Amino acid sequence: MAAKLATERLTREVDGVRVVDSVSLSVAGGEVLGIIGPSGAGKSSFLRLLNRLDEPTDGTVSLDGTDYREIPPRELRRRVGYVPQRPALRPGTVRENVTVGPRLRGEPVDDDRVETLLARVDLAGYSDRSVGDLSGGESQRVAIARSVLNRPEVLLLDEPTSSLDAGSEARVEELLADLRAEFDLTYVLVTHDREQARRLADRVAVFEDGRVATVGPVREVLA
Repeated sequence: MAAKLATERLTREVDGVRVVDSVSLSVAGGEVLGIIGPSGAGKSSFLRLLNRLDEPTDGTVSLDGTDYREIPPRELRRRVGYVPQRPALRPGTVRENVTVGPRLRGEPVDDDRVETLLARVDLAGYSDRSVGDLSGGESQRVAIARSVLNRPEVLLLDEPTSSLDAGSEARVEELLADLRAEFDLTYVLVTHDREQARRLADRVAVFEDGRVATVGPVREVLA
């Protein structure tokens, strides 16, 4: 399959240290690539480079074969969404948070689609609820809905369930699997949990000291 997202010798240096060091990886359309490794291995730093939340020191990222520096940043971040480990929700309602992307772009908001999406992430009836009243799992699902409303092609997920209890984790994982099938999403999933990688990923890349130590099918890498 053709690569939806690919990196070539992607590098980021901070204070003289290569936190991401010459990483070349590709992700096919509709695939889930898991990124695992010890703390400080460069996993989250790599993820933030993929839609220019941080800028690489060297190397390239391409989306559908196009160097992402040729894509306007706002368009790039719509097409390559990002869900952080701790959802950075704005003060206000669930609806205000979910619709922030199109509103910032000056685009009309389809209220029916918003309500359908909230129901899809098990938040039916939450539109007018303050985000300050949400649980951790509910906040994470709002962050996912916010990204999905932008109709991304790739979703970057940074430890999306690390702060959740087992029940909320299972619901978020089920949601991610369902959304992948429904919207043909491509995921890059950073996780500390090897079992989560087994459940969700097709392939896994193991990071060590900013480099890819191993990459391959889940059943081989995590055998």
